[in-house]
Amino acid sequence: MPEEVLESQPEIVTPRDGATPIIQVENLHKTYDLGEVQVHALRGISLDILPGEFVAIMGASGSGKSTFMNLVGCLDRPTRGRYFLEGQDVSTFAKRELARIRNRKIGFVFQGFNLLPRTSAVENVELPLIYCGVSHEERVKRAREALRIVGLAGREDHHPSQLSGGQQQRVAIARALINNPSLVLADEPTGNLDSRTSVEIMEIFQRLSKERTLTILLVTHEPDIARFANRVVLFRDGKVRRDEPVEDRAEAAEVLKTLPAIDEDEEEES
Repeated sequence: MPEEVLESQPEIVTPRDGATPIIQVENLHKTYDLGEVQVHALRGISLDILPGEFVAIMGASGSGKSTFMNLVGCLDRPTRGRYFLEGQDVSTFAKRELARIRNRKIGFVFQGFNLLPRTSAVENVELPLIYCGVSHEERVKRAREALRIVGLAGREDHHPSQLSGGQQQRVAIARALINNPSLVLADEPTGNLDSRTSVEIMEIFQRLSKERTLTILLVTHEPDIARFANRVVLFRDGKVRRDEPVEDRAEAAEVLKTLPAIDEDEEEES
């Protein structure tokens, strides 16, 4: 008997009464044509995510989670199905419209930081504002404030080579926040970081989710990182296999109190 028949249906976490989802995905399919072969990356995903939710997306390689994040991030369009972002059906948008949505509504954080090496922290952070026509003075003001929010006040003029890995990731988070997005997509943001620095990044995400009602989707392979989210969605074979709230959610600020401190200035010099 096929595995799909043997497995029970996942328990879907439905929106609270009266809450309007920021993300609504309805029967989402994505098929890639590779010559004579078709690859079904997503097979009918339906999912609602509320404003302020911190959701961990998990699954093995080839499970469909990266394809799902690309669609949610407006980097691609589905083969079939609908995707509503803040009530807009963006699944039908043309490339230029998708680019506008990405720039104004979505912030991206990657495992590799993706910072310009010969550019200061503040210049890296203000980069998305250049495409919006924001004045230089306003760009610098907003970039400095974003760096303050992630704990890098006083490091604005440092280049990536002068920053630790954790500090570089905080610059990347500040850059993701610069346009006041309603959604942040973080792809393995702790993959290159040590244990304590990973928890520090989770503390920033938890704080932003709570204080700014910022919706965060985090792709991770690490169960220890997923426990900082308030909901876990597990992908397998292009389908959602589990969707449930995190029980006994870890509070990053409390976990940090139990971990030895790292002198980031020493780390920069090493």
